[in-house]
Amino acid sequence: MNIKFLGTAAAEGWPALFCQCDACKRAQELGGKNIRTRASCLIDNRYLVDFSPDTYMHKLIYNLDLSQVESCFITHSHSDHFHPLDFEMRLDGFAHIKDRIPLNLYGNSKVKKLFDYALSGMDFTDVVNYHLLQPFDEVEAGDVKLVALPADHDKREDCFIYIIEINRKTLLYGHDSGYYPKKTWDELEKYIFDGVILDCTFGPKDCRSGHMGLSTDIDVKNRFLEIGSAHNNTKFIITHFSHNMKLMHHEIEKIAKSHGFITAYDGLEVEI
Repeated sequence: MNIKFLGTAAAEGWPALFCQCDACKRAQELGGKNIRTRASCLIDNRYLVDFSPDTYMHKLIYNLDLSQVESCFITHSHSDHFHPLDFEMRLDGFAHIKDRIPLNLYGNSKVKKLFDYALSGMDFTDVVNYHLLQPFDEVEAGDVKLVALPADHDKREDCFIYIIEINRKTLLYGHDSGYYPKKTWDELEKYIFDGVILDCTFGPKDCRSGHMGLSTDIDVKNRFLEIGSAHNNTKFIITHFSHNMKLMHHEIEKIAKSHGFITAYDGLEVEI
């Protein structure tokens, strides 16, 4: 399984749009891996997790052919993870797609409401097929077995983390979330993961609810190992960084590496 991180920032991006903090100034001066767009990733060039407002830029920077994406899995409705207006660009006239098949879009009921509202009056028949997910749903999407598990994030909607299985490889896409609820852990212990992607919004700062910091990531990693849901070659990856954590990429990477984590950056590719 190939995982390409298209964006690795929290909602504000980094440097943030209107921010004058020192962390944003440093990131802009240093450039490179310190420039972070809103979070999403592409798996095997066919499966997109979250549809951020930076998706068009991702297409340009990484030379992506997004017409080849078969399914898009949305974790929750927050604006950095779901930007429905750009789906209009998949309609005939805006997009000329050979051998066109509908894009399969998966998400919760609030994501569906936003999709319907943003694109009301447009005919998406045979363009986008929406699949409504409930907690603990298991679905087949092409080569993917997808399991939607409850996250600890926004109580106003069913926020999901996803188990993604492809060709005998198992990935946890585990953000946005704080430390996982018991009912989620009960499901996670049924699997052995080759890759685990974790929320590290607040970096070295303690955070256990809604999002995570590195100390919680360490607790989560240790629990995976204790319950046998990870093995010696499991890759643990941290992402979804906020400028409020203040550390540049090389600074958080040094700390994270000492605890066995890969620190994601925009454009990172990981094979599991």
